Formats: sequence, C-alpha cells, structure tokens
Amino acid sequence: MKFAVGSKNPVKIAAVSNAVKRFWTDAEVIGVEVDHGTSVQPVCDDEAIKGATSRAELSLKQANADFGVGLEGNTHDSAHGMFMAGWTVVVDKSGKKGISGCGRLLLPEAIAKEIRKGRELGPVMDEFIGGHNTKQKEGSVGVLTKGAVNRTAAFEFGVIYALAKFLNPKYYD
Repeated sequence: MKFAVGSKNPVKIAAVSNAVKRFWTDAEVIGVEVDHGTSVQPVCDDEAIKGATSRAELSLKQANADFGVGLEGNTHDSAHGMFMAGWTVVVDKSGKKGISGCGRLLLPEAIAKEIRKGRELGPVMDEFIGGHNTKQKEGSVGVLTKGAVNRTAAFEFGVIYALAKFLNPKYYD
C-alpha cells in the first residue's frame, strides 16, 4: 500500500509514516512536492482544509498512490486569542475523503501580534526562541509544551483521526 504525502517536510512525512504503519506495517510513505494553492500561513480552518485537500488530491495523482495525505497547519483568531491548529485530509483513488483536526493550542500574544501582521508562524517562532527552522523540527507545539508534544506527534493523531473513515467504513457509509 502506497501513501503519498503532499509535502517534502520531514515532520509531515514522519507523522504519516508513524500513523499508517500502526495499521499497515508494510506501507510505503513518500513525500511529493505539490502546489497546494493556499497561502503560506492559512489564517482560518476553511483555508487550511482546502490546502490539506489540495495536497492530498495532488499527491495521490502525482505519485499514483493508493492514498494521498495532506497536512496543513493554520492559525485561528478568536475572542479568546489566537490558536494554532492543523488539519489532515486523506483521500483514496475512489475519491473517498477522511478529514480531521489535530488539536488547538493558544499562542502567546507576542506571537499572535506578528501573525496578525501577515507573518508566518514558523519564522515568528524561530525569532521568538532564537531557533532555526522550528517547523521542520519540534514545531511551535513542541516549544510551547516543553517537548511534551512535538509537531510530528500532533500531526500523527490528525492522520489517525482522518483514517478512521477507512479503518471503520461501516460506521461512515
């Protein structure tokens, strides 16, 4: 079974690999660079779901895979502050689609202010902690939870949740 991830980001590929190998130990997981058509920093759930869907569909086609997987991080401003979030979409060759969210975490106001100026979370977090390329390592979630949950683990649960439709089709059809 072949899973194509709509990204070359090693964190996203590892998240998909960790998740799918719980169910299909011999699964092949590859990263595919795709033009997902959304902004670098989606600022709402709908835009992130659109981007994750595009990543999943394009990677499925480009890699001639059994499943395409799209993962898209985003921020969401609310009356309670700005949250970081993530979305996962899994599609198969028949067009069946599983969608899930990966959880939400309140961002520090100093970071939220920069996002509101149109900046991307990854570079802002890098500046905030004095790091480099955080989004391909522990991610903002890893920094803010002191390593209790890293970006790979956060996305991994999203992949598992999106796979539920394929793991238990009798409940969804």
